[in-house]
Amino acid sequence: MRSKRRLLLASVFVAANCGLVYELLAGALSSYLLGDSITQFSLVIGVFLSAMGLGAWLSKFIERRLLRAFILLEAAVGVVGGFSAVALYAAFTYADVYTPYLFLVGGTVGVLVGAEIPLLIRILKDDGPLKATISDVFAVDYAGALAASLLFPILLVPKLGLMMTGFLFGALNVAVAGVVVWAFRDRLGRVQELYAWCLAAFLLLVGGAVSSQQLVGFFEAERYEDEIIYSKRTPYQQITLTRWRNDVRLFLNGQLQLSTIDEHRYHESLVHPAMSVHGNVQRVLILGGGDGMALREVYKYASVRDAVVVDLDPEMTRLFAENSLLRDLNGGSINDSRTTIVNEDAMNYLRKTQDFFDVIIMDLPDPNDIAVGKLYTKDFFHFASRRLRSNGVLVSQATSPFYAREAFWCIVNTMRASVGTRSVSAYHAYVPSFGEWGFSIATKLPIDPSALSVSVPTRFLNEGTVRGLFAFPKDLGPIATSLNRLDDQVLVRLYEKGWKRFNF
Repeated sequence: MRSKRRLLLASVFVAANCGLVYELLAGALSSYLLGDSITQFSLVIGVFLSAMGLGAWLSKFIERRLLRAFILLEAAVGVVGGFSAVALYAAFTYADVYTPYLFLVGGTVGVLVGAEIPLLIRILKDDGPLKATISDVFAVDYAGALAASLLFPILLVPKLGLMMTGFLFGALNVAVAGVVVWAFRDRLGRVQELYAWCLAAFLLLVGGAVSSQQLVGFFEAERYEDEIIYSKRTPYQQITLTRWRNDVRLFLNGQLQLSTIDEHRYHESLVHPAMSVHGNVQRVLILGGGDGMALREVYKYASVRDAVVVDLDPEMTRLFAENSLLRDLNGGSINDSRTTIVNEDAMNYLRKTQDFFDVIIMDLPDPNDIAVGKLYTKDFFHFASRRLRSNGVLVSQATSPFYAREAFWCIVNTMRASVGTRSVSAYHAYVPSFGEWGFSIATKLPIDPSALSVSVPTRFLNEGTVRGLFAFPKDLGPIATSLNRLDDQVLVRLYEKGWKRFNF
């Protein structure tokens, strides 16, 4: 009997693993799809915990054949939890509003998971003192949760991806049910029926796992208008490339990052004013910009001796270095002998490096959650300005002054408050794929737009247009905002507020 008790306690360990993994899957997938990781994980944790409480309460109504109920419950948790990522991806693809489906899926899994522990305690209570049973069950449960929390970011997501992870742990739940059937076959009636249920659930999950890539591809094809030519989930983001005729588009977590039809407008506007102001750039640091497009513009200046590109995701820099189509678009800049690639968090890099640069270019994603919002805080701009040579220039993309005017000026105002005696100016350019787009630049002396020139080949900028970038119409002009700080990322809220006005 003691061996069977150990088996049931082992099932608690596996069930705890699986339950936490389903919770992490829902939070991670929602964060990938919608951004704002704090909101998504807060919602998921709240829904799961409250649903688990409901499941624990409902379990008291199961009064007979507890072992059989536990086995069927495990199989049900496996199927529902295993397909939870698929269900949420489908909801995001087809539903007008995603959150109710998150509540439905998370609540269903939570109710089923919440009923497991009370059932097992009641099953085990006759095999020893109640206090020992409760202690053992919860100790093993918490140990299983710890194992899942370590495995999920270190091994599961990087190696398997979200959907395959869901199917794997769903299969583990069902396997637990099957093993319990075998171990307690002498106490169970209609054993063959239980085996059949477990086998059906297991085969369903195996089928889902085998077709997981096709499922991801199908949902992505539904979400994107054009042909998908590359798609990969990395530990950091979902990278998707689409193509329609000559237009290749890069999406990160479903958000458009560049279109080859007009990316030159953005990258020329980001790079050339800073290079022109400095006049003799030798060392450049690019934060973000793993696509190599900004670097392509930098290398148009013969004075540049070396450049460092700091991009968190090694898959981005690898893709744009090795893919022949993308390599042609960035002019082979990633593979240039002057280029040093650093795959690291930009803030960590700035805090550790002892190098100084003539120009620092922040080609980072928009601040749609706190993970990116920290890269537009006072601390970050301060760290960046400390790595500038005495006459160095810092420039950053700063989202749209039209769609998110408050967020744009928040970035400008935060940079101005963070770079010491340097002068900060704002400018903007029209990029058809994105609309009016803004930039913020910090220089040793105030910029005189009439003195700016473009001395290298360009497709968009000339001396007239580069000088005109610094003029703002009344409805885009400066406004007072709070500053963006690590402990209060007001920028993320302003960004969401601005874009939501236009139903983005």
